[in-house]
Amino acid sequence: MGPSGTGKTTLLRLIARQLNPDRGRILIDGVDIAGLSQSGLYALRKRLGMLFQNGALLTDMSVFENVAFPLREHTRLGERLIRLVVLTKLHAVGLRGAAELMPSELSGGMARRVALARAIVMDPDILIYDEPFVGLDPISMGVIVRLIRRLNDTLGISSIVVSHDLKEIAAVSDKSFLVSDGAVVASGSPAELASNDSEMVRQFMHGLPDGPVAFHYEAPDYLRQLLGKDGA
Repeated sequence: MGPSGTGKTTLLRLIARQLNPDRGRILIDGVDIAGLSQSGLYALRKRLGMLFQNGALLTDMSVFENVAFPLREHTRLGERLIRLVVLTKLHAVGLRGAAELMPSELSGGMARRVALARAIVMDPDILIYDEPFVGLDPISMGVIVRLIRRLNDTLGISSIVVSHDLKEIAAVSDKSFLVSDGAVVASGSPAELASNDSEMVRQFMHGLPDGPVAFHYEAPDYLRQLLGKDGA
């Protein structure tokens, strides 16, 4: 969690090595992924599921084919088994009946649910969610929150979730990290963060308009900029 622009999505991209770090290490199961070869990286990504912030559906493929894409890319499953797996995942997100629709025919919330079905179709060890609750109506949000929690508990999946939705994060997370200015400024259970006495943590957790995190992007003096450089 954290204010906008503090590096949360960048952190997720580093974990999936969509970006290479300038320094430091990124360890998954004790392996520094920054040093992996192309084949090693490819093998690692088979263990990761990623729900992108914008869904990132392939626009020229149907809902079914979008969800089936990782299976066709990474496995040698037959068509009958692929169909079974894909329909099972679509059913989990409530969209089995939309299997033949194209992405252009979906609402924003439906597209994100399809993207979630695609993220879980390979039964990954680690699921990465970038703002999974954006664009969902309250009912869909409740279903997705329950699904994330169940995936964690029943399959032993590790989930990394970036979100601004404090209530939903509290429902799915075992430990939360608050990021600001590219660094972790607080961590703990949702309850521990809610009772944290840091001004920055309190401002974010309680949605306070005033505090260390400024609303306005850094800019020159307002009056001087309106009137001209010399203020005349």
